[in-house]
Amino acid sequence: MSDVKFNLKPVSKKPSRKYRKGSKYDPIIDYFIESDQRLVEVDVPEKDANYLRTQLKKRIDARDLDDKIEVSVVNNIAYLEKK
Repeated sequence: MSDVKFNLKPVSKKPSRKYRKGSKYDPIIDYFIESDQRLVEVDVPEKDANYLRTQLKKRIDARDLDDKIEVSVVNNIAYLEKK
């Protein structure tokens, strides 16, 4: 059996994880909520409308906004609508 070199260093606590809070799609939802528009077409370059609907729906549900905002796709175009 070969020896493994290692060091142990005492720490007082583990650092918090560094990760993205929220989603890159949150600004779309925020901007729509703040606007006075009731229905908008959403276009994100290089993203399919159905994929976009799925991601926006996840964020709407996670933020408990499903009673205020609806996302849908018609003819491969994503729409956000205020209820």
